[in-house]
Amino acid sequence: MTLDVILATDILNPPLTGIGRYSYELAKRLAVNSRVRRLRYFSMGRWVSDPFSGLERPAQERMTLRGRLVSSRLAVRAYQAITPTLYGWRLRGNKHAVYHSPNYVVPPFDGAAVSTVHDLSHVLHPQFHPPARIDFLNLAFGASMRRTDHVITDSEAVRQEFLERYDWAPENVTAIGLGVDSAYHPRSREDVEHVLSQWKLRYRGYSLYVGTIEPRKNLGRLLKAYGSLPLELRRNFPLVVAGSKGWSSEDIHQQMVIAQDEGWMHYLRFVDQAQLPLLYAGALLFAYPSLYEGFGLPLVEAMASGVPVLTSSTSCMPEITAGAARLADPMQVEDIAYQLRACLSDTQWQDSARAKGLVRAAQFSWDRCTEQTVSVYARVRRQIEGG
Repeated sequence: MTLDVILATDILNPPLTGIGRYSYELAKRLAVNSRVRRLRYFSMGRWVSDPFSGLERPAQERMTLRGRLVSSRLAVRAYQAITPTLYGWRLRGNKHAVYHSPNYVVPPFDGAAVSTVHDLSHVLHPQFHPPARIDFLNLAFGASMRRTDHVITDSEAVRQEFLERYDWAPENVTAIGLGVDSAYHPRSREDVEHVLSQWKLRYRGYSLYVGTIEPRKNLGRLLKAYGSLPLELRRNFPLVVAGSKGWSSEDIHQQMVIAQDEGWMHYLRFVDQAQLPLLYAGALLFAYPSLYEGFGLPLVEAMASGVPVLTSSTSCMPEITAGAARLADPMQVEDIAYQLRACLSDTQWQDSARAKGLVRAAQFSWDRCTEQTVSVYARVRRQIEGG
């Protein structure tokens, strides 16, 4: 069976992180997949020929209409009232196609529809999101699921959360792990020194956190835990934070200012794709005690880079690291601190974690992710056609 696929590309905006990265990797590979006869891109209610054309523009110039609207609760309701009708009208006449939304929301569509539900944080942990975003998802998610024939999740943990909360047949919900770019691999001191020197960092002389600065990522507790370590240990192995400013992060930024003044923390802000793999590869430890994840792509990027990982004992993180990482209770500063100290001091564990992490990361690839996704498309088409 060859397939006619419509891929929603609304989320393809710089900088490519998380869902944007997932959409980008799918879009590239679907275009050359032998089982996809025809691939079209649909973005913000219109057909687009090149979904990648805006990725070179500065991020501030590419904020989507949806992104602007979800900052306003009134605009959310107006958006939700208008767009389903508009999108459905633009998509009419495609009943033999498969429409895939890589970002939760499926508009009215008369063919087969697939939605990727990356996590259920808006339902399980609404405190992790701005109120307007929760309003948008509460309005859009239920309607979207009624239009969807098959749900893809990034992990088995989220699949189980979804099945426990919603009355769906298990065979219509599939967990498909994400991938990792080949740029993430172990590197020697000589490979990374020219980048690390820009930030006055030593090879294997720092711990690293990568991610948006927002409450869900738990950076506040990580900073408190790091700040409780012996001063000499902190200064020998400072904490490096790389990520854009997110919502409700003012208190965290104040903590970072204090930590930088004390000499044991560096805030690099957003690090671009050319330098990020080298920053990973130079780290002694990757610390990621997030409160909740649907997959945790930085975990796999770190393991693929040959970096030992400390992460949380909750949600999908034990599943994704599969015994290759140390785990801490993300709610307990004392436990995070205890595990940090052990990670930074135990060279035998570091060697073991590097080896185990490389094996685990090798099990994730964007090619495999795409092939499994196309298999879902084919299954849904067969179900609709009664085959």
